[in-house]
Amino acid sequence: MDLAALIAVKSPSWDRLDELARRRRLNGAEADEMVALYQQAATDLSAIQSVAPGNDIAVRLSSILARARVSFTGQPEGAFAGVARFFAESLPLSLYRLRWVMAGVTACFLGFAWLIGAWVAGDAQVQNTLMPPAAQQALVENDFVNYYSENPAEVFALGVWTNNAWIALQWVVLGITGYYVIYGLLINAFNLGATAGVLHAHGEAGTFWVYILPHGLPEIMCILIAAAAGLRIFWSWVRPGPMLRRTAVAREARSLLLVALGLVLLLALSALVEAYVTPNRDMPDALRIGVGAVFVAGVGVYAGTLGRRALRAGRSADLRREHAGETQIAAD
Repeated sequence: MDLAALIAVKSPSWDRLDELARRRRLNGAEADEMVALYQQAATDLSAIQSVAPGNDIAVRLSSILARARVSFTGQPEGAFAGVARFFAESLPLSLYRLRWVMAGVTACFLGFAWLIGAWVAGDAQVQNTLMPPAAQQALVENDFVNYYSENPAEVFALGVWTNNAWIALQWVVLGITGYYVIYGLLINAFNLGATAGVLHAHGEAGTFWVYILPHGLPEIMCILIAAAAGLRIFWSWVRPGPMLRRTAVAREARSLLLVALGLVLLLALSALVEAYVTPNRDMPDALRIGVGAVFVAGVGVYAGTLGRRALRAGRSADLRREHAGETQIAAD
């Protein structure tokens, strides 16, 4: 084979392939041309490598073919692009899909907590059954308020974060059991309502709300999101639809585990609020409560805006098909 003659004849087609591979967009005719040129160039490269594998022309042609392959298949997503996609599409879409389950869970949780609080506040015998009068007095006078400042703020924040993040992860991962999430919701609602009832009964309602709302709003929001995600996974197991049960559960779990990752970050911010804002008596009460309210509103706007946009664009929070595996449909 005359290598020089091959180069002289084929160089224009190689240059054309390189030009097309560098373009961001191609019309139909250009795409067809690029495919044909790619096939020809691959044959040429094979011929060149058979006689001169280390030739500079072989290296250049290999580079052009590699660029063309990327143009065919798409640029591999880098780490930064993956992180950006997580925050701009996957996480808000996962949160947005939970909105109705979240509304139901929130109503049940707050309703049960309110019933417990009213029951405890209105019956001294119930209060004494829950805790001795001395313990009630200690809670009202010192323990409830001092809890938020008895340790250094950074130590307290780390402890709160790890505890709440662990609870959130458990509720998402073990949500398939159903009862685990429901039991956790009832226990937490009972504890919240009982504490509120004792403080209200002793005339410290203002203290309760001022110290619970700044961090309680974002913290409870995060825990309820975790509960909604866990119950959504459970429901995909109960009602898998047209897919095999394992396929439906796997798809839902892959999407909603993103929520668990997002909650770890949100709970870190909530822990900072609990450590630095809740016990800060130099801040006006309205400002402290406002911090928690703005936190919750911000998450709602984030999920509602970006999540709705991603849903309308047909995006999915699931892994891409090549990573997730095949979807299996149940037989009728």
